[in-house]
Amino acid sequence: MTWTYPASGKQGENRRTEMPHILSEENREIQEMAREFAEAKIRPVSKEYDLKGETPLSVYKEAAGLGYTSLCIPEEFGGAGLGTFANILVAEEFARADAGFSVAVQASTLAMKPILLAGTKEQKQYAADALINGGMGSFCLTEPDAGSDAGAIRTKAVKKDGEYIITGRKCFITNAPHADFYVVFAKTEPDAGTKGISAFLVERGREGLSIGKHEDKMGIRLSTTADVILEEVHVPEDHLLGAEGKGFKLAMQTLDRTRLECAAMAAGLSQRAIDLSVDYAKTRVTFGKPIAKLQAIQFMLADMEIRNQAARSLVYQCAAMIDSGAVDGKMNAVAKTFSSEAAMQNTLDAVQIFSGYGYSREYEVKN
Repeated sequence: MTWTYPASGKQGENRRTEMPHILSEENREIQEMAREFAEAKIRPVSKEYDLKGETPLSVYKEAAGLGYTSLCIPEEFGGAGLGTFANILVAEEFARADAGFSVAVQASTLAMKPILLAGTKEQKQYAADALINGGMGSFCLTEPDAGSDAGAIRTKAVKKDGEYIITGRKCFITNAPHADFYVVFAKTEPDAGTKGISAFLVERGREGLSIGKHEDKMGIRLSTTADVILEEVHVPEDHLLGAEGKGFKLAMQTLDRTRLECAAMAAGLSQRAIDLSVDYAKTRVTFGKPIAKLQAIQFMLADMEIRNQAARSLVYQCAAMIDSGAVDGKMNAVAKTFSSEAAMQNTLDAVQIFSGYGYSREYEVKN
């Protein structure tokens, strides 16, 4: 199938991207609407909020109002009840306009996933209502001494008199300053290793919960990232997600199902690097002709397209697998790794094509 990817400037208006995947009519409409929203609402504010290092909350709420934060929430809880494929199409299109904004949206989806997997009906409805009404969620797993080694977390939850008392510090938490709810992973049995980790739904405003250091990031600056500090935060017993000791397994199940959104965002970012590079190469004239006529530039652009087509194919294949009930953690990790590496190389090549201008904030490629 063939469809058109509009790009910045007149040069890219009719650029086409070939894909061997046939989208359903519903998914095609979702892709087109997400692309239109991204171009009309996200791109115009991208530079301003990138400089500020803030999330444009009004645009986020508008996206939520259109259902982009609740695509995967079942209809019984007020969501669209769509699958992973629909969500990765939105993630890709939003990232094509600004990766940070897409991260902010998908971080809420990430926080919702463990609740959908293990939560009670009441917990699901609470979180769904928050996202549908423009709120945010945060997935709180990472700690200063526990990144990839999630089993090494030190946050503790002590059960006492029908409630849990949670104490600890989480870091690199996306949406932390604005989240309406936090999914917090803590050890209920400190000596049981990963089998002693449990998950909790913690609302914003709980006494003892505060936001710590804000990260001044190099990139994806339209998503806010900060520490979440829990100082003897009391939550009722019914705020436990699933069973005690099942939190680590729940975290891994969640990540297996949400890595693909990261891969899709990388594909969107990679596509934007191609769009900008092609447009610039057609208009930048040296030695009497556009640099797009130079074979060295043509080779770079061809390699950028090859990488992104391969990445997108992996992402779409894995999305289709998830929607068919075949969740393959290995393949999702492959897609995320390949897509992110492709995006890194494509953005690096884009900066090289822009030469000195690639290092200037005046040009979008810098962001």
